[in-house]
Amino acid sequence: MEPRISIVTIAVDDLARASAFYGAMGLKRHRIDDGVAFFQMGGAILSLFPRQSAEADAGIRFGDGPSRVYLAYNTRSEAEVEEVLARAEKSGGRVVKPAQRAFWGGWYGYFADTEGNLWEVAHNPDFPIDAEGRISLPE
Repeated sequence: MEPRISIVTIAVDDLARASAFYGAMGLKRHRIDDGVAFFQMGGAILSLFPRQSAEADAGIRFGDGPSRVYLAYNTRSEAEVEEVLARAEKSGGRVVKPAQRAFWGGWYGYFADTEGNLWEVAHNPDFPIDAEGRISLPE
């Protein structure tokens, strides 16, 4: 197996509302829209899939509590952390933890999307981001 994540799928209760949120965050929805929403995110794809369809597809039932998995968006500057958190709130999300200094020296905060999915927004000067938006672990 090659080391990569290709698609991150979020099972959502309201596809239209969730799609509108991510669109308001600045993501462009792909033209494929047959009951799913795709957004290009650098070298990976964010997918929104109706929860009932996702449960039927996977053959499982998701719990109703918060997920133990959360997503992270790393920025090129501390100021961008503030900008992303503000945009999330303006777009219908909720800031869960305002931006602040991290124990590891960076600047970070958290927001929840319209479905309650958690995103960390962080600037870590030790994790460089290239021109195409790909993040790298330090040498």
